[in-house]
Amino acid sequence: MTPATMGFLGFGATLFLIAFGFPVAVAMALVGVVGFWLLNGLAGAGFILGSSPFEAIFPYSLSVVPLFVMMGVFAARAGLSRSLFEMVNSFLGHVRGGLAVTAVGACALFGAICGSSLATVATMGRVAIPEMEKHGYDGSLSSASIAAGGTLGVLIPPSILLVIYGILTQTSIGQLFIGAIVPGIVGAVLYGLAIVIRVRMKPELAPPAAKTGWTKRLASLRRVWAVLLLFSLVIGGIYLGWFSPTEAAAVGAVGAFILALISGELDWSTLWESVRETAGLTGMIFFILIGASLFNYFLETTGLPSALISGIESSGMGPTMALILILVFYIVLGCFMDAMSMILLTVPFLAPVAASQGFDMVWFGILVVTVAEIGLITPPIGMNLFVVQATQPGLTQRMVVRGILPFIIADIIRLAILVAVPALSLWLPAMMF
Repeated sequence: MTPATMGFLGFGATLFLIAFGFPVAVAMALVGVVGFWLLNGLAGAGFILGSSPFEAIFPYSLSVVPLFVMMGVFAARAGLSRSLFEMVNSFLGHVRGGLAVTAVGACALFGAICGSSLATVATMGRVAIPEMEKHGYDGSLSSASIAAGGTLGVLIPPSILLVIYGILTQTSIGQLFIGAIVPGIVGAVLYGLAIVIRVRMKPELAPPAAKTGWTKRLASLRRVWAVLLLFSLVIGGIYLGWFSPTEAAAVGAVGAFILALISGELDWSTLWESVRETAGLTGMIFFILIGASLFNYFLETTGLPSALISGIESSGMGPTMALILILVFYIVLGCFMDAMSMILLTVPFLAPVAASQGFDMVWFGILVVTVAEIGLITPPIGMNLFVVQATQPGLTQRMVVRGILPFIIADIIRLAILVAVPALSLWLPAMMF
């Protein structure tokens, strides 16, 4: 058996263990250590067990993770989700389907502060779904709007997945953040169009609401100006060269803490809960990184990336076909794995393939994270579908899935646009200071 074949079998074994309920980190670590042992002996396995965990989490660039996680936790504690929803609703709520479009817009804005898809869905679901139910919206439309809108938090910076991709591929995190802004906006617009088209086809899904006057609109804007300022400061600071991504994360965490303090929602109890939640989420991410590091040692030893590159070159396959196959592979895999695990498991051997085809690694990273978004709302394992169902007692999984198809179609269209027009992802990074 060749080492490359062992690499393929190791990848399959990892998927098998995950399918049978093993934690992702444990599955990757177990396969990585056993595979490395079979290829290099017990002494080699002992060496990577002793060195790999430290090497996986000591890089300075990883300090951005707990800071952006803390920024999101404090943003959630400050009650920013309701203020953002009310602000967008004051401008769009009176249109038929406007509350669902409002939910998508509010998810995009909150995701820009939070950086977590699951946290965005859980928070916005509790705020927006009861409001839509009160106005007679169909449950499938309201729940699917939240589930899909929450995926925007994966792409719109600051994004933990983009940070992980940047570290794995040695790509500039700042350029990834800036490059994701336009694709994120395109995603939000396409989701809004999906809602408008569906409501136009079935008006009974979303009755129109009363129009809000300019007095209330301006009042709602005053409540969120600090949030918009914080986002502009964090991302604008990276774009203008004022901060590194790590410094921007620190600015964002302190800014979100101040907003939570001003809101009156932060006391000693919630401060302790926020710190504990930040530590728990950061520990989970770092644990997965350690498992991925052990698995990557095994993959590098098997020469699987080189075998894939050689196979593509010998087949005569062009770059476009290679990219399509990679994206289809991600879409299928996303039906059964969460986004972070998928990226940690696959990027180490697919990124060299992308580089060998001459793809810009910022563009490729944004495509990968966009496909990971699709996996968050794709049955049967789409995590956002389960999270949004858990936010409201009356929701069923069947109801959520029934409304998600238009958003998946919108995601496929967005993916096609980003593939056809790389400038949408590369224009802003090229102009960075």
